[in-house]
Amino acid sequence: MKILFITHYFPPEVNAPANRTHEHCRRWVQDGHEVTVITGVPNHPRGVIFEGYRNRLIQEETIDGIRVIRTWMYLTPNSGFAKRVLNYLGFMLTAILASSRADRPDLVVATSPQFFVGVAGALVSKLKRRPFVLEIRDLWPKSVVELGQLGPGPILRVLEALERWLYRSASGVVVNTRTFRAHIRERGVSDDRIELIYNGIDPALFKPRPPNRELLAKHGLDGHFTVAYVGTLGLAHGLTLLIDVAERMKDRRELRFVLIGDGADREKLEDEIRRRGLDNVAMLGLQPREAMPDWIASIDLLLVMLRDLPVFETVIPSKIFEFLAQERPVVLAAKGEIRRMMEEAEGALVIDPEDEDQMVAAIERVMDAPEEARARAEAGRRWVDEGFIRDDLARRMATFLEATLERERDR
Repeated sequence: MKILFITHYFPPEVNAPANRTHEHCRRWVQDGHEVTVITGVPNHPRGVIFEGYRNRLIQEETIDGIRVIRTWMYLTPNSGFAKRVLNYLGFMLTAILASSRADRPDLVVATSPQFFVGVAGALVSKLKRRPFVLEIRDLWPKSVVELGQLGPGPILRVLEALERWLYRSASGVVVNTRTFRAHIRERGVSDDRIELIYNGIDPALFKPRPPNRELLAKHGLDGHFTVAYVGTLGLAHGLTLLIDVAERMKDRRELRFVLIGDGADREKLEDEIRRRGLDNVAMLGLQPREAMPDWIASIDLLLVMLRDLPVFETVIPSKIFEFLAQERPVVLAAKGEIRRMMEEAEGALVIDPEDEDQMVAAIERVMDAPEEARARAEAGRRWVDEGFIRDDLARRMATFLEATLERERDR
């Protein structure tokens, strides 16, 4: 197949959408497919262009055999609703323009989390007269409403109409949770046009390995019991709770809290740490993707946190697969589908979201019962190995793309 893939995020950016798209496209190329990606100049999450790139109208490169066409971006940090929407709309327009540089594909794929990428994909597919497949990683506009960024009114009605139009325009829809599938089915998309492809891991990269003591020593963490949140420091995670927990546990001098990542809440969290005078919290910023396996292996306890909102009951954070694949103790503070999965797998210690008492108790339980934590981590690794290997999932998605293409040819 000749696949044209439109995505807002792509390496060297290091968030979950960038990693998933890159690893799928790389596998497809290795399997003999021809893949072109349209994306923006890398700048997420700070709105600062990565070293080696310029914010030009069009620039091209090849990554792992993937032809990558990069477009100009309206640069803004991943915070502030109005500026982010301008960023999204700008990329939608430049992606459509950039599609003129791509050969006519067999089909067009576009991925959320922000669904203006989907709009670009639908319009490019019409220009190219080729089938369109939409990958859904976030329920827009539902998520922005529940986060309080948008209320009832004409803008919401337009976004909901766009959502329905996107589903109708797609020849196929790929989702990464069962609840997303139910949501889309309720909007009139038939089951045979929806495929569930979970997130997963690259087993060559994420596997059990010894701690990197030099890495810990470099950041003053060696000799401490480390508890880390790794990922986007954003509105979805309620990370002020972690600062509250750190303050409450500051008398345990062997304990250090670590935040690795960047995002909309970074400055607020830094201000809170300074205001409270906490010396047991280290904010390390965004780390290179290639350093993450060493970081995961070196942390004593990893946290996966979501806010207590209905929309997050539909979410499966991709980071949990990487943590479990490396056989690390994990505390999951969430409800919904990921909680049910972890309870079945017995791979993480599960607590309620945004509950300070339960978080403190969970950290103490892992510290005081290391054999129990180790057994749970081993169960988590086995669970990931059995069903969440990225190459297998990429091939499953390719099979769905081929079936969608064949169905459209038969119409």
